[in-house]
Amino acid sequence: MSEPTREAAVETADRKGALLELVDISKSYHGPEGGVVALDGIVMSIHEGDFVAIMGPSGSGKSTLLTILGAMNPPSGGRMHVDGIDVYSLSVERLADFRKRYLGFVFQQLQLIPYLTAAENVMLPLVISGTGSRREKAEAALERVGLAGKANRLPGQMSGGEQGRVAIARALVNEPLILLADEPTGSLDSATGEEIMRLFEELNADGHTIVMVTHNPENAERAKRLVWLKDGKLE
Repeated sequence: MSEPTREAAVETADRKGALLELVDISKSYHGPEGGVVALDGIVMSIHEGDFVAIMGPSGSGKSTLLTILGAMNPPSGGRMHVDGIDVYSLSVERLADFRKRYLGFVFQQLQLIPYLTAAENVMLPLVISGTGSRREKAEAALERVGLAGKANRLPGQMSGGEQGRVAIARALVNEPLILLADEPTGSLDSATGEEIMRLFEELNADGHTIVMVTHNPENAERAKRLVWLKDGKLE
C-alpha cells in the first residue's frame, strides 16, 4: 500500500481539522528493576497556527512526549498522525525523510558548530536533505530571524541572542510544518531569553505552528495553549 503524498495528506488533515493528532499514546520502559510508564493514554490535537506550551514537573513525561512528537521515539501504544500521515507506520528511511521535511528542532543547547559560519550552520539541514540553492535559503532564513548581514560570522563572534536566532533559522530553513522547541531559553540569561520568546511570538503570528517544552511559567504564558503533564498523563 502506497504512502500518502504531502498534497493528499494536507487535504486529509484539513478535513479532520488537526495538523497533528495523538491518539491514546503510551510509552513504557523496561529495566532490571521493572517497568516504568512514562506516558499513559495521551490524546491531543494541534492545529495549524497553534503555539502550545508543554509543562510539568521533572519526570512527568515532557521529554518523552517531545521525542515522540519529533518522530524519534516510537510509542509503546497508540498512533500519531501529522498532516494525515500515520507517522510511526513509516519505514525507518521514510521516517527520517519525514523528520527532514515536516519538523524543525530547536534545542536547549543550541548545537551550533563553532567553526562554521552562521549561514553554514543554517545550511546543514539542507545538505542532509539534498536541497539546492542552499546559500540563498540560509540567508533568507537568517534574514527572517533578524540576522541579515551576519551570515559570515562565526558563533563565537555573536551574542547569545544572535546564536539562538541562528539555531531558530536552522530549524526554519526547510520550511517545516511544525517547530519543536525543547527549553529554548533554558541556557540563556533573562534578557536573551526574552529576545528569543519575542521571536517565537513573531513566528507564530506569521503562521508557524510551535510546540515548546518549558519549565518557565513566563514562557508558557506566551503560548496560546498550555498542556500540563503529571505522572505521564494530561491534566
